Amino acid sequence: GSAMAAVQGVEIDPEGTFKYILVRLQRPGGGEQRDIVRGTKAAEFHNHIFEKVYPEMEKLGYECKCLGGGKIEHNSKDKKIRVFGLSTGYGKADHSVTVDILKEEYTDYEITWSDDKK
Repeated sequence: GSAMAAVQGVEIDPEGTFKYILVRLQRPGGGEQRDIVRGTKAAEFHNHIFEKVYPEMEKLGYECKCLGGGKIEHNSKDKKIRVFGLSTGYGKADHSVTVDILKEEYTDYEITWSDDKK
C-alpha cells in the first residue's frame, strides 16, 4: 500500500462537540491525493487545527490544503456522530465527504450531516 494510505483518515475527540476541518493531502506536483478529517475541542478556531496538521503532513512530504470546516458532535455512548455548521475562515466543508470518511473509521455508528448552524 502507499504511504498516504497509512495516514490516519480520522482524528477526532472521542466525545463532545467541537470544530473540525476537511484537509486534502497531495503529493507535490499532483498525482496521489486523499482527504482527511481532523477535529478537536482543544481548537478554539478552525485554523488552529490546520496549523497543527500542516507541519505534520509537510514532514511526510505532502502538500495540504483546507477544503472547509464545520462542527462535529460525537456521542460515543449512543454511537452517533452529527456533522454540521461551517468555518468562518475556510467556508463550509462538504459534509457528505466528511461523513463518508467518518464511516470508514466508525463503521458501527449512525452518522448524519446537515447544514444547520447549531
